[in-house]
Amino acid sequence: MNNSLTPKAALREALPTIFGYIGIGAAFGIIGQSSGLSVFIILLISIIVYAGAAQFVVVTMLLTHSPILSIILSVLLVNSRLILMSATLAPYFKKESLIKNILIGTFLTDESFALGMNKLNYTDSHLNFRWFHTVNIVAYVTWIIGTLLGATLSNLITNPEKLGFNFAITAMFIGLLYLQIISDRSIKINVQLIVILFTLVVVYLGLIFIPANLVILLSTILACYFGAVIKNAFN
Repeated sequence: MNNSLTPKAALREALPTIFGYIGIGAAFGIIGQSSGLSVFIILLISIIVYAGAAQFVVVTMLLTHSPILSIILSVLLVNSRLILMSATLAPYFKKESLIKNILIGTFLTDESFALGMNKLNYTDSHLNFRWFHTVNIVAYVTWIIGTLLGATLSNLITNPEKLGFNFAITAMFIGLLYLQIISDRSIKINVQLIVILFTLVVVYLGLIFIPANLVILLSTILACYFGAVIKNAFN
């Protein structure tokens, strides 16, 4: 990464995330096909819902003939963490129009958020619409392409787990986390490691007692609060 906030820089910096999107998108396409959905419906879900893990929930609930309201509420719960992410990004786009802010929030993903937070370390804590929207659109288009590949080639890829597709997103986030740690010089590495360890413990314990979707939201809130306390204590 560098301090450039141009669309060209965004394209280059979004490249490492492409393999993760294609892997999980293909896995969704394969699962959608194996569930009896047409390629058109599978693509439509990725184009309209565009919600990663929530799309797997949609497919499962459609097969069980769940009420539409239940599906909507489930997707909202799974993606509730994006409310926190959008709120975190909002101050960096105060000077942008309402339409541009809506576009950023609409296409925001975990990966583009992580890239944005990492980019702040190189731009003196600045972001702009052109850079962020380009990252978001790259993610959106790649996700659709991955879904299409999975849906059309499902007969050739019968077991995506054997190819490591299910680990693609995890591997990508490990890489993004590593880059965040080594590039953010405003916070000591030992402070960052303490927060990471705290988050791991919260997630591990949370998964024992509460649903996974709530764990994501709860661990995010607790980790942010804990990180703020630790940062103030060490600085």
